[in-house]
Amino acid sequence: MAKIFHHWISRLCCLLVVTSLAACSSGPQKRSYTPSSATGSSRATSENIVRVAESMIGSPYRYGGISPNRGFDCSGLVYFSHRQNGITLPRTSYAQYKASKPVSKQALRRGDLLFFRISGQKVSHVGIYLGNNRFVHAPSSGKKVSIAKLNSRYWSKRFIRGGRI
Repeated sequence: MAKIFHHWISRLCCLLVVTSLAACSSGPQKRSYTPSSATGSSRATSENIVRVAESMIGSPYRYGGISPNRGFDCSGLVYFSHRQNGITLPRTSYAQYKASKPVSKQALRRGDLLFFRISGQKVSHVGIYLGNNRFVHAPSSGKKVSIAKLNSRYWSKRFIRGGRI
């Protein structure tokens, strides 16, 4: 009986550790960016990506989530919005950062990705730029997909760069 109890306590502790993680990225992965459509960087596709992302506003945050039914983490929202438009991106924010072409804050366009450093030294958050210093993202545990302001005190201090696919 004690062994069974110990087994379940160990599993519960592991589950709590995993579900308490609020970062969007699990670090670098060896996945390559492979667009599945020739119009990957066109204006029309960027607008469609923005529309999909905006339509997910209100969806729950879920670590590792990539669907409206189960919820999204930040990179899952980016992954889903692109996938709905025939573009296959890597799954994590760090890998999406590596797969994108650098874009300065001044050159951002609707549909560009925004990369942030929440803690530590590497990219740990991503959103989709809407224009007018606004972006859509899946913030963190307990929150929902929402719009934030890039020029807010919190986000402007953490901004690394934009990225274009």
